[in-house]
Amino acid sequence: MTYESVLEEIARERSDIVVMTAENRAAIRTLPAALGERFIDVGICEQTMIGAAAGLALRGRRPVVHALSAFLTMRAFEFIRTDIGIAGLPVTLVGGVPGVLSEANGPTHQAIEDVALMRGIPGMGVFCPADADELAAGMRAILESARPYYVRHNPTPSVVAHTTAFEPGRAETFGAGTDVGILCYGFLFGEAIGARDLLEARGISTRVVDLRTLVPIDDASLERTVEECSLVVTLEDHFLVGGLYSILAEWLLARRRTADVLPIGFDRRWFRPALLHDVLAFERLDAEGIAARIEERLAGSARSFTAAPEPSSAMHTN
Repeated sequence: MTYESVLEEIARERSDIVVMTAENRAAIRTLPAALGERFIDVGICEQTMIGAAAGLALRGRRPVVHALSAFLTMRAFEFIRTDIGIAGLPVTLVGGVPGVLSEANGPTHQAIEDVALMRGIPGMGVFCPADADELAAGMRAILESARPYYVRHNPTPSVVAHTTAFEPGRAETFGAGTDVGILCYGFLFGEAIGARDLLEARGISTRVVDLRTLVPIDDASLERTVEECSLVVTLEDHFLVGGLYSILAEWLLARRRTADVLPIGFDRRWFRPALLHDVLAFERLDAEGIAARIEERLAGSARSFTAAPEPSSAMHTN
């Protein structure tokens, strides 16, 4: 089932579901006719939409709101924090074209700090599905939760079959490799699977961990990956600051642990707009680029452990 059909099915079962949008109907085009008065388009007014959703939630409704991720999480941030976050209201925020899915758009329309913003609000859940199948599979659990949630909308086809039942805070692991463990979420999961296949073909045993939700995080999956894998890779179409790399760093520090970590993401710069395939290739976020980065790191680590010659008695300075 698609996200749209699942949402319609849930809305038909539950009279409290209200679907809202700030003139962003790409993922929900059939719902106005299906839901009637329970579909509300406020126009290009994200702040107004969040305030209205909070009011509806206070009166027993379960709003599911839609807008472009960049404008939802940034333009309406104060309203999300104050009206929904502080009150802990069960409003689901669905952000369209997050991360590299905004492809040809420039920095103003790129949501690559959205996870950092949303996970910074106490009580806010963060769901980043790997593909359309996982998005559809996870919506029931998200809407049954009493907490607010931010959802990175991802309509891309699945490259694998998901066999682990969706549950917030429960990751799904593909492979049992111990040389490399790739922690990832959202759209880049498909590229991670491709990178795993390339690395395995070159004799590098690799696993991919689809985290699904970043809040709550699957502590057990992080523990296994850190414990069992020689190199841990964090892969995300997001700034390294505040995203999965930060989450892992916080997790390690809290447990007084260390790990060999390769962060792959955006380091304080926006990506160059282009067609999606070209964005991935240019930023080395496609399967080939990810695999190459990992091989470069493994080669560098191997060199660093090569025995150095005995130092002479003379003092050397750099």
